[in-house]
Amino acid sequence: MTDRVRKHREALRAAGLRPVQLWLPDSASPGFRRKCERECRSVANDRQETEILDWIDKAGDTEGWS
Repeated sequence: MTDRVRKHREALRAAGLRPVQLWLPDSASPGFRRKCERECRSVANDRQETEILDWIDKAGDTEGWS
């Protein structure tokens, strides 16, 4: 690790931050699109899903997002 990177990380830690590693689905994998479509269809006309999305729309602060 270069000295510059080490100093940057130390500064971030001193500011109260810590590194986090995320493992996400590989959107380039062959089955990713099919899985997304299947999951979307499974909640397509679900009453609770509609209620949750309505609540998110009302509660979310998207001002200035354009």
